[in-house]
Amino acid sequence: MRRREFLKTTAGMAVLGAHPAASVRAHDTAAAADPDPLVLELVRANDAHVARLLPRQERRASHRRVGGLPNEHGIFAAGEAAGFVSALACASCAPGARFFRSTELVEPLQLAARFLLEVQHDDGTIDLHTTNFHSPPDTAFVLEALCPACTVMQREAWPPLAAVVADLRRFAVRAGAALVSGGVHTPNHRWVVSAALARLNVLSPDPDYVARIDQWLAEAIDIDPDGQFTERSTAVYSPVVDRALLTVARLLDRPALREPVRRNLEMTVFYVHPDGEVVTEASRRQDKYQRGGLARYYYSYRSLALLDGNGRFAAMARQIEQAERPHLTGELPAFLEEPGLQQPLPAAAPLPADYVRVFSYSGLARVRRGRVSATILADNSSVFSLRKGNAALEAVRLASAFFGKGQFVGDRLEVRGGRFILRQVLDGPYFQPFSPDQIAGGVAVRLTPNGTLAADSRAVRARSNVQTLESVVEITEADGAFELDLAAGGTDGVPVAVELAFRHGGQLHGVEAVPGLKDAYLLREGTGRYTSGSDTITFGAGRAEHSWTQLRGALPKWDGQSVYLTGFTPFHLRLAIG
Repeated sequence: MRRREFLKTTAGMAVLGAHPAASVRAHDTAAAADPDPLVLELVRANDAHVARLLPRQERRASHRRVGGLPNEHGIFAAGEAAGFVSALACASCAPGARFFRSTELVEPLQLAARFLLEVQHDDGTIDLHTTNFHSPPDTAFVLEALCPACTVMQREAWPPLAAVVADLRRFAVRAGAALVSGGVHTPNHRWVVSAALARLNVLSPDPDYVARIDQWLAEAIDIDPDGQFTERSTAVYSPVVDRALLTVARLLDRPALREPVRRNLEMTVFYVHPDGEVVTEASRRQDKYQRGGLARYYYSYRSLALLDGNGRFAAMARQIEQAERPHLTGELPAFLEEPGLQQPLPAAAPLPADYVRVFSYSGLARVRRGRVSATILADNSSVFSLRKGNAALEAVRLASAFFGKGQFVGDRLEVRGGRFILRQVLDGPYFQPFSPDQIAGGVAVRLTPNGTLAADSRAVRARSNVQTLESVVEITEADGAFELDLAAGGTDGVPVAVELAFRHGGQLHGVEAVPGLKDAYLLREGTGRYTSGSDTITFGAGRAEHSWTQLRGALPKWDGQSVYLTGFTPFHLRLAIG
């Protein structure tokens, strides 16, 4: 690709079709003096992606889902088709692309657009076949891909694409009616719907779109003083919210909506491990405990780095470019829609790598000491996790066989004198017969289907023989080494197990296998080691007073290499991890 040609064309695209009611920021209109090499890579990667997608499209005229692409289960979904349209639109309109203004893509685009109209319900919605049907929010997610594609093709103004654009606009307007009246499921859906409506308002202005956005915004953005959104979904929905709010801010000239995004991005800087993984343990959504990168944050960090001249955000954008480059192909539509994103990033400011930060509203603390990165958690079955270079201790969990409810979850995170303190208090009562007065008053025995006393029955019975268990975890840190002081007591003789769950792929030393349980080990004494590559995490001293690791009432074994230390109450274990 010749860079001068790319620059000339994309700079012009920013002017064509701009909505007169929208305040277009400088970085929406001004392209870089020379295109970012990343964009050139994205164009080439998108060409390769399109070449892989084209054979997957159903082209047989007799097929009931002609124009669509089957997913891995053979289901033809609107989401797959929307992604297909986005990729082909970029390939058709990016100068220097292999498929630039190629008639080879016109028919596939026409068929995909008609497929989308075919699967769109009369109410304007589409289905997410895995769970949601006639779904306004999933319709909004589809529009997130289709609207930029439509804008890019409109600006290119290549006649063979006119019919495709007309069909996509028809789909979008019908979808807009659904979003103006339709509901949502989750907090982030409000902002995804609002962003889709803001995009629709550029393609086909309608005061009803803006009025609906204002209805959702009247609820206020659900961000806490730490900078975290309600769902705490650092690998999935936080970046979705950031991007949606930036879209509404840009297209409707609502600059105040950038402020919560800035706060979330500032917080996220402290949620990053040295290798670029993001902390997910506190999430309330499906990414909890999952390995997640920062690729979804790239647009937001780059956009605000340019807009604000923010060196820290620029450093984050550069880090994502290095760590997540293969996962950034989906950003090509943004660069084509907003060529000003190609401007050179500001000079990078240093990213924090030596800190202790407490996020009290999330019940989470983060400790970074260079390559050592640790997380301490309340309201979570994992109290502690640690990264040391390539070595990953994904969770430390404490459980007891106390009345089937002994999985430790700290009720809150207390920080006192450099110590992080987590506490849980449980009781285990037995229940007395109903009194004669209760029976005379009509109280009846109620049982659950499995034959135990029903909860509402227990609530009105006198309690006796009450047993208690108080568990406390205290964590201290010095120069990247940690000591976990774990104690449980109150009722004697209760079996206890501490689980150290290491990531698959490393090697354990100094431990012995638990019979009959895959990837489970005991540390009977001394210090154990977990090594991954050139990095090692040490842990100990060991204890194994029994070999019962899968306690009744505890969560199932972690999906990793789990090392157990066991005992009975009164239980006290000092565990050094470093």
